[in-house]
Amino acid sequence: MNQKRDTKMPATIEWLEGGTVRLIDQTQLPQTLVFEDCTTHEHIADAIRPLKIRGAPAIGCAAAFGMALCAYHSRANTADALLAELEKARECLAATRPTAVNLFWALERVMAVAQKAAESGDVAHVVQAVVAEAKEITEDDYARCVAMGDHGAELIPEGTNVLTHCNAGALATAGYGTALGVIRSAHLQGKKIHVWVDETRPLLQGARLTAWEMAQEGIPATLICDNTAASLMAQGKIGCAVVGADRIAANGDVANKIGTYGVAALCDMHGIPFYVAAPISTVDYSLSSGAEIPIEQRSPEEVTHLGLQTDESVAAAGVEIYNAAFDVTPARLVAAIITDRGVARPPYEEGLAALRE
Repeated sequence: MNQKRDTKMPATIEWLEGGTVRLIDQTQLPQTLVFEDCTTHEHIADAIRPLKIRGAPAIGCAAAFGMALCAYHSRANTADALLAELEKARECLAATRPTAVNLFWALERVMAVAQKAAESGDVAHVVQAVVAEAKEITEDDYARCVAMGDHGAELIPEGTNVLTHCNAGALATAGYGTALGVIRSAHLQGKKIHVWVDETRPLLQGARLTAWEMAQEGIPATLICDNTAASLMAQGKIGCAVVGADRIAANGDVANKIGTYGVAALCDMHGIPFYVAAPISTVDYSLSSGAEIPIEQRSPEEVTHLGLQTDESVAAAGVEIYNAAFDVTPARLVAAIITDRGVARPPYEEGLAALRE
C-alpha cells in the first residue's frame, strides 16, 4: 500500500491514548470545525445516526473504534464475559445505518479478531487485539484510498471538468477519500482539473463538505444546484463524473447518495463517463444485484429543513415526505468501478470477482 500523504485536512477520526476516539462533527461544517470526543460505543452510535460521522468507509472505521472503546473500558474479568459485551456493542452499532456495508464488514472483522484472541482466555490480550484491529482498519482505509486515487487518476484527463455528487472525500473516509481521492491524486499529479460540486439535497453534503474540502486543498471547484448538471452536460462543460458508493452488488449495481442514479442517467444520455470509486470492502459479493440492497429511510425534517442547524421549515405544513437516503444505479450506466485493487470494467460479475480479496 502507498505511504500516507500530506493533506491539509484534519483527521476525520482517530484513537487517542487513554481510550478516547476523536472525530469531526460534520454537522457543524462548514461554519465551524468541531471535534467530538467519544469514550463509549453508545457515543459512537449516537454520532453515526445523525451523520456527525458519515460516508461508508468512515462509518466502518467508527464502528471498529466503537468496538475498541467497549473492550478498552470493559470491566469484564473473563474473556467470555468480554465477548458477550462486544456482541452487544456490535448489535448496537449495526443498528445505526442499514445501507453502508463497510459498517458490517468492520464489525465482523473486529469480532473475528476478538474471538480468536479470546481462545487464550486472557482478557488483556483480547482488549489489545481489538484496539489494534480498529487502528489497523483505519490505517488500512487511508492506504486503500491512496491506492484507489492513483488508479482512478489515470482516468481523469488533463484539463477536464469533473462532476461530483455528495461527499466522498477525506471526511467520508479515514482521511484521503474515494471519489475525491481520485480527484486529489489527479491534482497532486499536476493535472489542471476543475470540479463541479453538486450541492446534494437534502442534507447538502456537496455544498457543506465537498466544497469545504476543495477549498482546504486549493483544488479549483464551483458549487452548483443539483438541477444544473444536465445543462452543463449539454454545453459540453462536464468531462466525467466520479462518485463514491455505500454498497456495490456483485453485478456492479451501486447504492450511493440519493440523486446518483439521476447523474448516471444524464451521463449516459450525453456520452459522459460515469465512474464509481470505492474500496473493495464496499463490494457486497453476497448480493447478486442492487435490488437486494437495503435502502435507509431517514427523517422527514431532513427534507423540510434546509441544513442541519435550522428550525425553519421550507415545506408546506402537513405535506407527506419521502426521504430515501440512497438510490441504486444500474451497472450498465457505470463506465468503471475504481477500487484499491485496481479498476473493474464490465461485465462486473467478472471484473469485480477478479479483484476480490
